[in-house]
Amino acid sequence: MTSTAKTFLLMAALTALFMFVGSALAGRQGMILALFMAVGMNFFAYWYSDRLALSMNGAQEVSESEAPHLHALVAELANRAALPKPRVYVVQSDTPNAFATGRDPEHAAIAVTSAIMQALNRDELAGVLSHELAHIKNRDILISSIAAVMAGAIAHLTTMAMFFGGSRDSENSNPIAALAAMIVAPLAASLIQLAISRSREYLADATGAHICGRPLALASALDKLTHYNEAHPMNVNPASAQMYIVNPLSGGQLAGLFSTHPPMAERIRRLRGMRL
Repeated sequence: MTSTAKTFLLMAALTALFMFVGSALAGRQGMILALFMAVGMNFFAYWYSDRLALSMNGAQEVSESEAPHLHALVAELANRAALPKPRVYVVQSDTPNAFATGRDPEHAAIAVTSAIMQALNRDELAGVLSHELAHIKNRDILISSIAAVMAGAIAHLTTMAMFFGGSRDSENSNPIAALAAMIVAPLAASLIQLAISRSREYLADATGAHICGRPLALASALDKLTHYNEAHPMNVNPASAQMYIVNPLSGGQLAGLFSTHPPMAERIRRLRGMRL
């Protein structure tokens, strides 16, 4: 199954879970309220998530005169990817890493940490930037925002049910289903959201390898960045961890099932097996 098909199925599962929770817990009025909440959260995520992400991570925009080589490489790769050149930001950190944000290719930004230029050679850096351009090209930021909003709406709905006693407008409500929804649904929604994030990382690796033309260079970059981030985890808000190309909290703060990133060994194995 392709990453795109897997993402579609996971999004469908998240939507179905949302409908189940609304039916089991909140009744008709609660479902309408939850939908209004979801629309409002989606509106905010669509228009302001990029500003929030850049601000949360202390990213500062740099001009071409301040970082000429970085800008030139971003411009070259964006041209290969048939994308507008995104804005370029730098996060002051001794740990090399990178992320992309923006609601669409016309309003996108790429941020790298100040350490990444020293940690990687030009081909490896091109691989990392291509991965981030792939996220922009594949509209992953919008997909991740929608998934986060849906998971958040489910959590809010179950919280409301706990405080207000669930639905009272249905004579056929099932108390067992309601209890299961309150306990299991938020966890299931979070796991589906994380699965979507991991699926999009695989797709971005593959697309990025095609953009830069060097899957082995991207594999080498991922290997180096993983070791750096395991030795010196970044001090970032866990909510923004999924945005980075490698888990910035790799030093044990997130683990296994709840990781926003797929296993690095598998990502590297797939890249090394690519034939362009």
